[in-house]
Amino acid sequence: MESLPPLRVAYLVNQYPAVSHTFIRREIAGLEACGVEVLRFSIRPVEERELADEADRAERGRTEILLGSGLLPPAAALLVSLLLRPWRTLRALALAWRFGGRSPRGRLRHVAYLAEAALLARRLRARGADHLHAHFGTNSATVAFLCRVLGGPSYSFTVHGPEDFDRPEALGLREKVRDAAFVVAVSEYSRSQVMRAVEPAEWDKLRVVRCGVDQRFLDGAAGSVDRPRLVCVGRLSKDKGHLLLLEAAALLAREGRSFELALVGDGDYRPSIEARIRAEGLEGRVRLTGSLDGDGVRREILEARCLVLPSLVEGLPVVIMEALGLGRPVISTFVGGIPELVQPGVNGWLVPAGSVEALAAALRDALSQPPARILELGRAGRERVREAHDAAREAARLAGFYRACATNGRAR
Repeated sequence: MESLPPLRVAYLVNQYPAVSHTFIRREIAGLEACGVEVLRFSIRPVEERELADEADRAERGRTEILLGSGLLPPAAALLVSLLLRPWRTLRALALAWRFGGRSPRGRLRHVAYLAEAALLARRLRARGADHLHAHFGTNSATVAFLCRVLGGPSYSFTVHGPEDFDRPEALGLREKVRDAAFVVAVSEYSRSQVMRAVEPAEWDKLRVVRCGVDQRFLDGAAGSVDRPRLVCVGRLSKDKGHLLLLEAAALLAREGRSFELALVGDGDYRPSIEARIRAEGLEGRVRLTGSLDGDGVRREILEARCLVLPSLVEGLPVVIMEALGLGRPVISTFVGGIPELVQPGVNGWLVPAGSVEALAAALRDALSQPPARILELGRAGRERVREAHDAAREAARLAGFYRACATNGRAR
């Protein structure tokens, strides 16, 4: 049998690795298990003190930072590109200028993206990259798009949540999809939102490749569901609905219901959340853990009977896959791609986003269920995750898409 030629794919993220990027790390590991060499690139640096997980700190050492030495290398790369490839560079400059005119980030920021793209194109040529993939449809996809215009390799990108498609005109989403080899959506919902923004002729470029979990989050036998303990895992932000959760928890507390609630994560909304905990008298019931590594998140989920994520807006949160994979049902909202995974009465509860009363009712029901019923819901959730969110299987699908791009590029 003829062996496949080596495949070298570059990954580009605005800031990688980050606490919320474990799904990208799993994806890269899955690709490497398929024989794909992955070159990691981050536009901006990440401070090691911001990384709670040892695996993320190791990943940071494998990642090349475009702005790691300041602005001079990108500026120099743009000047060299202008001298060696004047027409390509001027076309890219015109596109960056046009994108910037439609974006709240402005034209000068997009000229900076062009300089980053010039530096990236030079490094990709030096490393012999066959293809470039960007995560998120925002500035990392803009840099990938401009890199291609400058003569870089074929590119693709993954869209996740509303920040990737809520402002399609400002993001230049139509142009990015048009020039991409293909576009990945993490859910059918995300795919549908990109379909709204582009012409029907581009729809066949849109592929659903779901974020996955690895075996650590599919073994789910440990832990107890006997205690009235709940956990919410997510960035402490307005969009995640923490304040609504605390209001619902206060209703239960006033009823005299026994429960504990752990809030795992950190973010700019922490002072508001701490103030609400004090205002509602929930200090003895609600615990803030801060950011935790993967083992810490896994431990907190296994010590709870349910994961609660009352988000106001979402793509499809990876922590829902992790909780279901560990055999814990989920209470969440009818937003984004969440209903594609959480099935009411089968593996969890879904409530209207923003409704404190509906959320409180779901919390009451979850706390009232006997342990056997919680475990039954959890088993159904684990099977659903095994079917749709296996990290190794989804990475193998991606590897096939990348090989097809590289083969087409070599044929030309």
